[in-house]
Amino acid sequence: QPQRASGGWRRPGDRISNHNVHPVVGGDQAIAFRASSGILIVDARSDLAAARATCQLLVNSTAGWPLLLLIPASGLSVVAPDWHIQDFILDDAGPAEFDARIKLLMATASSGNVLSAGPVIIDEDAYVATVGGQQLDLTYTEFELLKYLVAHPGRVLTREQLLSEVWGYDYFGGTRTVDVHIRRLRAKLGPEFDSCIGTVRNVGYRFAVDRQS
Repeated sequence: QPQRASGGWRRPGDRISNHNVHPVVGGDQAIAFRASSGILIVDARSDLAAARATCQLLVNSTAGWPLLLLIPASGLSVVAPDWHIQDFILDDAGPAEFDARIKLLMATASSGNVLSAGPVIIDEDAYVATVGGQQLDLTYTEFELLKYLVAHPGRVLTREQLLSEVWGYDYFGGTRTVDVHIRRLRAKLGPEFDSCIGTVRNVGYRFAVDRQS
């Protein structure tokens, strides 16, 4: 059963006692729940397939809340980048480990300089971008372009808009340079994630967290 925690989770065995907890059943209830900050904890102990589906639902429907997966050691072999989790914890972990992992994820969630959409996380302070947990090797312009796309998930952005926002109003190159950099970004995202950047024919591009376009 998926669990949502605003700052933590009290089960199993009351191993988390220093955090406010809001348990729910199912991803839909987690989406309906509203809080200003926190993390999402998904319980994968009883049904790995359902937990994977829940993670994918939540990452497409919540505004940058980190996902922490509670999982038995026997289930680790099936966890893959398309789960979109930020961290996992084994079901036999003690209170100290639970607390440490929650605090680290809460720090990420509360930082105004960390953006996330779908499998991509952008740390503006560290100038680091990751996809599916793997760090990307990006140029300055590629980083800025990806950051702008991630900051506007689901929104159609014209080539002219991207050119002015990323390259600046004083850039005299044509919109063709946007297409070139998008192509390079897709190549670096790799075949598993390149569909995150969708093309809107005759208009521009859209960062699609559902990866269907």
